[in-house]
Amino acid sequence: MRFLALLFLALLSLAPYPLAAEPVLADLLPKVAAADLVAGAESFGPIRDDAAVAPVLKGGETVGWAFITSDFVSTTGYSGKPIHTMVAVDADARITGVKLVKHSEPIVLIGIPEAKITALAQSYVGLDLVAEAKSGGTSHDLEIISGATVTVMVIDDSIVRAGLKVARRLGLGGLAPDAATAGPAFELNPEATAAPDWMALEGDGTLRRLSLDVGQVNAAFAALGDDRATARAMTEAPETTFIEMQAALVSHPAVAKAILGEGEAANLTGWLQPGEHAIVVVGRGLYSFKGSGYVRGGIFDRIVLIQDDVSVRFRDKMHKRLVAVQATGAPEFTEADLFKIPADVGFDPTKPFRLQLLVQREVGPIEKLFTTFDLGYQLPASYLRPLAPAPAAEPEAVDAVAGQDEMAAQQALWKKIWQDKKPQIAGLSVLLLVLTAVFFFQSLATRNARAFFWFRIGFLSVTLVFLGWYANAQLSVVNLMALFGALVEGFSWQAFLLDPLTFILWFSIAAALLFWGRGAYCGWLCPFGALQELTNRLAKALHIPQWTLPWGLHERLWPIKYMIFLGLFGVSLMSIEQAEHLAEVEPFKTAIVLKFVRAWPFVAYAAALLIAGLFVERFYCRYLCPLGAALAIPARIRMFDWLKRYKECGSPCQTCANQCMVQAIHPTGEINPNECLNCLHCQVLYQSKTLCPVVIKTLKRRDAVAASPARDLRNHPNVSKPRISPESQTTN
Repeated sequence: MRFLALLFLALLSLAPYPLAAEPVLADLLPKVAAADLVAGAESFGPIRDDAAVAPVLKGGETVGWAFITSDFVSTTGYSGKPIHTMVAVDADARITGVKLVKHSEPIVLIGIPEAKITALAQSYVGLDLVAEAKSGGTSHDLEIISGATVTVMVIDDSIVRAGLKVARRLGLGGLAPDAATAGPAFELNPEATAAPDWMALEGDGTLRRLSLDVGQVNAAFAALGDDRATARAMTEAPETTFIEMQAALVSHPAVAKAILGEGEAANLTGWLQPGEHAIVVVGRGLYSFKGSGYVRGGIFDRIVLIQDDVSVRFRDKMHKRLVAVQATGAPEFTEADLFKIPADVGFDPTKPFRLQLLVQREVGPIEKLFTTFDLGYQLPASYLRPLAPAPAAEPEAVDAVAGQDEMAAQQALWKKIWQDKKPQIAGLSVLLLVLTAVFFFQSLATRNARAFFWFRIGFLSVTLVFLGWYANAQLSVVNLMALFGALVEGFSWQAFLLDPLTFILWFSIAAALLFWGRGAYCGWLCPFGALQELTNRLAKALHIPQWTLPWGLHERLWPIKYMIFLGLFGVSLMSIEQAEHLAEVEPFKTAIVLKFVRAWPFVAYAAALLIAGLFVERFYCRYLCPLGAALAIPARIRMFDWLKRYKECGSPCQTCANQCMVQAIHPTGEINPNECLNCLHCQVLYQSKTLCPVVIKTLKRRDAVAASPARDLRNHPNVSKPRISPESQTTN
């Protein structure tokens, strides 16, 4: 019990996850054939001294460079262990081959067919890292494999980021090597002054312009080679202004005062936090740079800021609307807006950047074509001053900076995942709020037996369909083993934040264990548990016989799941990979994550458990589930006993014990918290006026007490009877 409690409380501690201390390329290179990475290649050359990169040789000539992603970026997956992917790039910085060499991702080890992994690796062949550098890593489409979203996103992020690091280190494809990018450093010069009027600001480069007319835009769409775009060309005169867009970096105080005016410049200073920057964008013409996405969801989908491999797409919280610009001689613009650049994206105001404008054209009822135009910007040198050369950094300091950069990159990855899963997070939050309310107000919730029955059926249906089959938020004992492995090797929030729903569920379970025990998850939020109960309800409706195991046998079958859990945990101490294979005793991946689309032995096993559950309700939960056993161990640390009982429960009344779906109530009346699923059916019976003998007896006594006074008072000798006068008597 203490072990699991400490395991959950360990989530509240934080320790950095270290980058790999020693390159793994030398160990993994013999496991891959050169021809798997570059067609026709024969061997690998010696690993370079300055980087963990090996030349790929064909006929004695170098035709590419091979590396392991985990040597350059922290490719930690949801297992908490590195994902070692071998990649080869050619002299043009194009990827020629990808191979997943070593990992501990359970969904890939035993859930995803090998063909899908091979197809995923092949999808990166031909990827242009130069284009990725220009677009900030967004110029390619991500091929998601159902059931392995997190793992695929981690692999994709590691391939692109590690590939860019290697290409820059070796100067491939014209990308600047690291040494070239470490030239003279500059900073904003707060003492610099700006020109006094709009034309002068344009002339010295403080303001930069992108001007497009209708003719230029029509020509750009015609160059796409799609006849539909040409057929829908704009009909305005070619010289008509399509858009005139101008921009400036206004996080420099002199530029802000010159363009925005004293008052708005002061407001801007209060709006920006340390390390943040801002640009002003103004525009006029037929086309708006804001875009319709801003109205739909707070996203400005037509402009993106790009600097090297940094890209910033603006949202409503990063935006302020301007009434007008204040610079002398400024033209009239239909749009004027400020956009904030966050401090954590790696933007350098002293370096060139560009605003990319996305222009769209409808070519069908729901289909559009797109083309882009760039507004390049470089803050003039008059606003900058050189930094004094920094002293040579100690190796420890260099490693610390690299570690910080890596943590920032991983933080950006999990933030992106959380952003993409907002609907699922909202849905799970609603489920947790509803369930919490039911538990806190269980007497009220279970007062009407029929209403509560259908509420539970509905809740379990949402758990199965939404939480399980749609969101794939099925917890597993593998999660616990990964957590233990992370605690041993160096705990990192990053690994666990990669899957938002799993992260939220585990923290909810940690809290629920203190209040209610394991039943909050096992009885309500486990998709496979919901599937078992719903299929059993269907079996009952079809009059399939239900088997109640003798108490002695039932009690002796309980420990099996604890033995399974302890066995898996023991194996994980020696080999986490082997333990993850043995964790296939859980049918969760087959029935929930992969929706039975799997090899027949796995499907047959899951089906057999469900069939057993048609006759013995929640058969798997009762006797085999190692996750349930793991959660049951700390169940006795809960602070409250919420389930109400009468002193007559168990002696003589056995109603609740006979109707408990998992036989968690002892014949003597006690509820075993290790086995209870908190279905609350016993609380329905606790208030039942037709099934609970205690309630029935109490109601009868009340009825008797309510009726007895009137009868006793009429016949009591001390009660005077009313007198009847002779005049009122009548003769019959």
